[in-house]
Amino acid sequence: MTDFGLYIIMTNPVVGYERFLEACIEEQMPWVQLRDKELADSELLNLSRHLVQLCRGTHTSLIINDRPDIALLAGADGFHLGQEDLPVDDARIIIPPGRNLITGLSTHSPQQAKAALHCKPDYIGFGPVYPTPTKKKPDPAVDLSRIRQVVEESPVPVVVLGGLFPEHIEQVMEYGAKNICCVRYLNETEQPGSRIQEIKKMIGRMT
Repeated sequence: MTDFGLYIIMTNPVVGYERFLEACIEEQMPWVQLRDKELADSELLNLSRHLVQLCRGTHTSLIINDRPDIALLAGADGFHLGQEDLPVDDARIIIPPGRNLITGLSTHSPQQAKAALHCKPDYIGFGPVYPTPTKKKPDPAVDLSRIRQVVEESPVPVVVLGGLFPEHIEQVMEYGAKNICCVRYLNETEQPGSRIQEIKKMIGRMT
């Protein structure tokens, strides 16, 4: 996997999951992660299956947060795990031979990033770079100066995230970020497509 610029996490978007994903598909976003920690398992599976169908035949692939089992059952393209989720090697046990699922890992320090790379993920997340309320148990913000270190030491794409808004894009990219995720800015709007275009243009000007 190569660097891709903008990584999308959709979590309770104000326009609803279907409309939000349609905006991502229209903008040809390569990776969209579904993160909803409130849904019952059956609801999450049904939603995941529906969103997977929307992605069929498009440039957009769906990643399921926390749940490799749901990703497998729904036919999603991959799963993303946090530091407190199943270990990657254990999660991969349920994946049948010949079925390749994209694997992403969250990290919150250079030490965690280095350890994560031993698991051979397809990409890692690094952050939060700024305080963020999108998690019930937020992790402390990382030192911006660590971004370049993690990016340079990683053979896979690094997604920098956590409290990011347009006014932060230039700064984090100057510190070495190549792939960026803006959760609240994109989920808390009635016009996700317009904001995706805005962030894509900002990233494009810096690369």
